[in-house]
Amino acid sequence: MRAKIPIIGLAILLAAAAACGRDDDDREEGRAVSNVPALNAPTWMDTVTAYLPALGHRNWIVVADSAFPLQISPGIETIVTNEDLFAVLEKVLRAVDGAKHIRPKIWLDKELAYVPESLAPGADDARRRLEAALNGRGAAPILHEELIARLDEVGKTFKIVMVKTTLAVPYTTVFMELDCGYWGPEAEAAMRARMK
Repeated sequence: MRAKIPIIGLAILLAAAAACGRDDDDREEGRAVSNVPALNAPTWMDTVTAYLPALGHRNWIVVADSAFPLQISPGIETIVTNEDLFAVLEKVLRAVDGAKHIRPKIWLDKELAYVPESLAPGADDARRRLEAALNGRGAAPILHEELIARLDEVGKTFKIVMVKTTLAVPYTTVFMELDCGYWGPEAEAAMRARMK
């Protein structure tokens, strides 16, 4: 029995030593792993930029106010930015302008012109800032329900990239219906005339 005690004691001692060595190795591994830079998740702008080469005629990009509803149409991709509408709009317009294969036809909610500041604080400022941001781009007002109906129909066949912002002023969404950037309506009309 006495011979078993030293063997058991020796086994316990070796197991403890091995465990201590493993703890040291684990700590070393932990330090090595903690020094590896974490991969950054893509930003909302990375996602929009990744879509741009694939987008074309009949696709839409929508820069939406915070109350714009989440759509269930399979063609609508919603991206939440947690940023101000005007900052997002500037970035999206710059990206679209840099994509030579597309150009936006811009639509605004007609209702925005009639939203009083007294009922929606910030409406006057939003109108002023949208006018400045879209100056020279031919933005046209259309009734909100008509724009929603267009999105519903387009989303059945074509991709719509919905970029949600934090702006809490009604009817401030900017709708960009994409068209071909290198073939305009004049060229299309001239070609059609030749086909007759």
